[in-house]
Amino acid sequence: MNNVERTVDLFASGLNCSQAILTVFGELYRLNPEMAERLGRPLGGGMGRMARTCGAVTGAVLVLGLAKDHHDEGEARKISYSYVQELFRRFEALHGTTECRSLLGADMSTEAGLKKVQDDKLVSKLCPEFVRDAASILEKLLKP
Repeated sequence: MNNVERTVDLFASGLNCSQAILTVFGELYRLNPEMAERLGRPLGGGMGRMARTCGAVTGAVLVLGLAKDHHDEGEARKISYSYVQELFRRFEALHGTTECRSLLGADMSTEAGLKKVQDDKLVSKLCPEFVRDAASILEKLLKP
């Protein structure tokens, strides 16, 4: 099973989108699974269930921070910012947005929106595609 499939599988097994991305791709940079789950925990649901930036994308941003390192901090920032911008550009090209509420078609930061997300099972119906796409983009960006 490749890293993209492993990520989707972990998501389907109960990790949130950020946790799944961080667990699989973080291990490439010596991030242990327990720490990956802890770091990713608050990022699900568009950052703390506020329906903002997709958790799969934010998880990928953190992995890029691990991957795109440089001995000079200014250069490390410049490099990582460039890769983060490319991640967003590619994800938005596929889905039109990186915002969770727009991707799901419901705002889970509101009581009514959360009810819609839960009643319509939007996370299990829609998010595997977003997780797969974020993981696939990340995998391509990590290649030398």
